[in-house]
Amino acid sequence: METTSAVAPAAPDEQPSISAFGRIIGVFFSPGKTFEDIVRKPSWLLPIVLTTLLSVVVSVAINQRINWREFMSQQIEKSPRAANLSAEQKQQQIEAGAKFTPPFTYAVGFLGPILGLLIISLVLWGGYSLLGGASTNFTTSMAITAHAFLTSLISSPLLILTLYLKDPGTVDLENPLASNIAAFLPDESAKWLVALCKSIDVFSIWTMILLAIGFAATSPKKLKGSKPYMIVFGLWAAFVVCRVGWAFIFS
Repeated sequence: METTSAVAPAAPDEQPSISAFGRIIGVFFSPGKTFEDIVRKPSWLLPIVLTTLLSVVVSVAINQRINWREFMSQQIEKSPRAANLSAEQKQQQIEAGAKFTPPFTYAVGFLGPILGLLIISLVLWGGYSLLGGASTNFTTSMAITAHAFLTSLISSPLLILTLYLKDPGTVDLENPLASNIAAFLPDESAKWLVALCKSIDVFSIWTMILLAIGFAATSPKKLKGSKPYMIVFGLWAAFVVCRVGWAFIFS
């Protein structure tokens, strides 16, 4: 009598990974699935390269469009110390600022994205681990953060366009894109209020929503519902309090 052996069921095919470029697009159009894929196979190189390139281009545009001597002169006149400075001292500060600000702007444009990524990833990794019990590591935190901050692919070109379309003398470098409610405040508003309103920014809120979606994918059972959003917005609120407090003390 012929016997038949039981055939083990075939293992389900592993879900295909999204390509690096596919993740860039997916962050904007299908963030849930994209961040699930990023958590499975973390990567951050392409987004940080794109972010850095755009940051450098923004630095070039700023240095081309801003008259640093005029800018430094305006900043000195706004300072409470202006009344105690002689005309010669003011001119010395203007010349020093006009000399060192352009290379400093390039340095910030080149190093700012990677340094910001490292610091923010570390804070979020600690925050979600301690407050949400997320089971993740620093590499995954970097991957999520790098992709969430791809909102700069929208904000940076808009900023560059603003710099070239507006008269250089009318560009407010402290709030050039005006994508926050500080743009509606009168010029004489208190510095602490300006700092608070600058924090309520369209691109910042969009980025935090992406961060919450990304970290929720690290521990779906622990980070359910509004919890991942409460954590990232809570960390953001703590930063805003520090920022507003600093502006209040030194205003």
